[in-house]
Amino acid sequence: MAELDALRTSVLAALADGTPGSGVDTVGRVCRAFVRLLPVDGAAVSVMADAGHREVVYTSDPVSAELAELQLTLGEGPCYEAYSLGGPVLHPDLVGALPPAWPVFAAQAVAHPVAALFTFPLQIGVVRVATLDTYRATPGSLTTVELATALQVADIAALALSGLLGGDRWLDGDGRWMESAGMRHREVHQATGMLIAQLDVPAAEALAKMRAHAFGHGRTLLDVAADIVAGRLRLDLEP
Repeated sequence: MAELDALRTSVLAALADGTPGSGVDTVGRVCRAFVRLLPVDGAAVSVMADAGHREVVYTSDPVSAELAELQLTLGEGPCYEAYSLGGPVLHPDLVGALPPAWPVFAAQAVAHPVAALFTFPLQIGVVRVATLDTYRATPGSLTTVELATALQVADIAALALSGLLGGDRWLDGDGRWMESAGMRHREVHQATGMLIAQLDVPAAEALAKMRAHAFGHGRTLLDVAADIVAGRLRLDLEP
């Protein structure tokens, strides 16, 4: 397909240029191409530091942003499943059949104009680094041709990410690269570190405690993390 070749060429050109900020812009270009080429209404790319920590690089629209934040808050959803399994997670009809792997996320997702979800893991070489999450407002499967196109676009998205994740720039310790690149979840990492020190627990348990508090109080994980970092909330003082 000529448009796929043109997209790949433009990504390679952007990587060669290396202009600051161009990496996130290039990932966004690939997401918008996915929406244009396939029967989906939105797309997002999230880098997965591991199965419990993720950073949203780009969302194409408000619904994609809401779905990304919901998965972060709950710690479940198609991005986690695709990352763990290493293959596409395709659910063409959320209303007709709630996925058993992430029922809470699915039940909340359908409150938005979301009827189908298609998620693809992204790899750089042999290393799985991210997911490409897409949704559509009406139920329906991808055809064989559409799935083949989706997998090609996912490969181009991984290529675009290689410009962001090269060298030591990813999660550089002080967060400056993350912030300048447009990452939105730096405070979650900071709050996790604070809870590790306050509660003397592993990172996974600290993150789970934040998620439980967010879910139990009807808040987002980002809001809870911001309160912890600012000193407005002390989970170590809760019963």
